[in-house]
Amino acid sequence: MVQSEQHAALPLSKASTVIAYETIKSAIHRTPIFSSSTLSASLPNANTLYFKAENLQKGGAFKFRGASFSLSQLTSGELAKGNHAGALALAAKERGVKCYVVMPNNSAKPKVDAVRGYGAEITFCEPNARARAATLAAVQARTGATFVPPYDAVNTILGQGTALLELLEQAPEPLAAVFAPVGGGGLLAGTALAAEGSGVRVFGAEPAGADDCAQGLREGKRREDVQAETIADGLRTPVGVLNFPIIQERVERVMVVSDEETAEAMRLMWERLKLVVEPSGAAAFAAVRSKAFQELGITGPVGVIISGGNVDLSQPLPWFK
Repeated sequence: MVQSEQHAALPLSKASTVIAYETIKSAIHRTPIFSSSTLSASLPNANTLYFKAENLQKGGAFKFRGASFSLSQLTSGELAKGNHAGALALAAKERGVKCYVVMPNNSAKPKVDAVRGYGAEITFCEPNARARAATLAAVQARTGATFVPPYDAVNTILGQGTALLELLEQAPEPLAAVFAPVGGGGLLAGTALAAEGSGVRVFGAEPAGADDCAQGLREGKRREDVQAETIADGLRTPVGVLNFPIIQERVERVMVVSDEETAEAMRLMWERLKLVVEPSGAAAFAAVRSKAFQELGITGPVGVIISGGNVDLSQPLPWFK
């Protein structure tokens, strides 16, 4: 398939994330940051935590940033033809553009309902990369629509990096480190670019049941597929081709967390921050709480990017056995 990168002339750099931010800031929410003295004090190194609440972003996740910048870079002809789920559907709706979305058939009901609510046409596929690519190709052949990649594209990466730019402006003190979750890697790669020159150490968080990125970093080679089994459904995607080398070069380490650790982090965020956070959104906090990170002995404030808040409340919450 041909990805719409004709207008992705910007280099993958911090300066380009700044350009992306200036382009989309009027369309996105400047999401707030939260802190909790109790959660900060519970850590062995007593790091002050600043949570960037992208669960309160339009569409319920950081992905609206990348979708907005991607659409802003398409020509009028490409827009007239116009795959990304809720974020792209909402961004397309706001521009009056027809949107077609390919989603795994095991997607969480709130995400499916949101995409439909934004007026997108959904085509379901089996939950693996090969089926997703084949279904996407079929939809493109049928509709002539322009493909907007959800994570593995320059414009998407630059758009996602704007979350850290905001966090650095909002935090009342310089950050020592920042955590972002990694599935396809758009957010983590964008975060790493946006951190350039700031002195902020960048870490990733990945579920043990879908840890292809962490495995690839150990092996020195990107893994092309992942057999995902995790409650963090937003992180089941294999890390992207463009994203992996950025992470490899600029991210200090990707911490792997169990579903149990993620569920506990999610519960604490609901309880202490009063924020509805999905498992994928809690993974970064789970990694901050992990023994692997705490043993590094990093002192100083830590940023935590909450990646999403789309929770299926018709199902038992994950901390209930």
